[in-house]
Amino acid sequence: MSSTLNFATMGIMAVLLAIAVLFVVVLVKAIKVASGRGNARRESGGESAMLSMALQEALTKLKQQERAMAARAEASEQLADQIVEGLTSGLVVVERGGMVRVINPAARRILEIGDGGPGLPFREALRPATALSDLIAEALEGTSPIVRRTVTLGGPRPKHLGVTVSPISGGDGLQAAVCLFTDLTAVVELEEQLRLKEALARLGELTAGLAHEFRNGLATIHGYGRLLDPQTLPEPARTCVDGIRSETVALGEVVTNFLRFARPDQLTMAPVDLRAVIVRAIEDVPGAAQAVTLTGTFSTVNGDDVLLRQAFSNLIRNSLEACVGGGMAAAVSVRSEIVGEDAVVVIEDNGPGFTPESLRKVFQPFATTKANGTGLGLAIVQKVIVSHNGLIAAANRAEGGAQFRLRLPLARV
Repeated sequence: MSSTLNFATMGIMAVLLAIAVLFVVVLVKAIKVASGRGNARRESGGESAMLSMALQEALTKLKQQERAMAARAEASEQLADQIVEGLTSGLVVVERGGMVRVINPAARRILEIGDGGPGLPFREALRPATALSDLIAEALEGTSPIVRRTVTLGGPRPKHLGVTVSPISGGDGLQAAVCLFTDLTAVVELEEQLRLKEALARLGELTAGLAHEFRNGLATIHGYGRLLDPQTLPEPARTCVDGIRSETVALGEVVTNFLRFARPDQLTMAPVDLRAVIVRAIEDVPGAAQAVTLTGTFSTVNGDDVLLRQAFSNLIRNSLEACVGGGMAAAVSVRSEIVGEDAVVVIEDNGPGFTPESLRKVFQPFATTKANGTGLGLAIVQKVIVSHNGLIAAANRAEGGAQFRLRLPLARV
């Protein structure tokens, strides 16, 4: 926009220079007419009239050119504004002094900021995006462009931006920094989802055979234990036989859960009413009906009804057990909303929440804080959600308690 204004200024200066040159030409002609011989006086009137007409015609043309230049400058400025407004990428222009000159609608949408911006210091205008402000500051301090840098903005759903910042230099050094950025969140989440799927598939291939061998051995031990009649044995031996039986049953359940986690799931995909699935999951968990509340907008997703119900049952059971373990009356909320093309389900409880260590390992197999837990429940939940092309994340609530946030693609009509 500043280049358009400079163009208009140069046009006006050219017009003024042309008028000055024409005035000099007319003045020279007038002097020659005044010093002419004999009939100069008689001819001077005619020449003056002709010069006056020529001057008037020249002024008219110059005014037309000036109007045309002004129209072109206005059209250029409007085109520049339309280009800036229509960009799908975020654009922020910051002057050398640190003030924001331009911020387009796409930048406001991506950064989730209000209408303010131009005329404010860039760190104040871009307060929700500290990482982006740091890149702009780096560009203002240096002279080299920052090309295709990736930054992450925090929040309930972290945003990943691909950023390029180009310094603009003039005659007296740096004039401004132009920051152009694109929202890469969907791409990064898709890459993370694919990596997780590959990791789970490799883990399943490596461990499924081993788990089968364990189960066969446990079945043999349990079978021999069942052949022994405790009533024919002395009391100490009877206790040992009972212990062998109970431990083999418990280990068999662990191996079965591990196989469920390791082997590929055979999905039966169909449109599924998310609310109905969660209601049935609540019914599967003892004591959940009195402790769980449902709110929000529940939609239809494309998924396996049985596996999704299993995943939500595990999450609700985990929340209830955490509250009971913390010695408090359980209160679990399940709320849902539609965000873009995804259904977002948030499950929160009023329990003790996660320790930093357990939060870091929450979805890892065999990572558990429960005395009798196997550490496979949440790992299975993650596998089910990822197999549905969704995402799940765990966090601590600011008010206390744990939070699970799930994203599942909506069913396509």
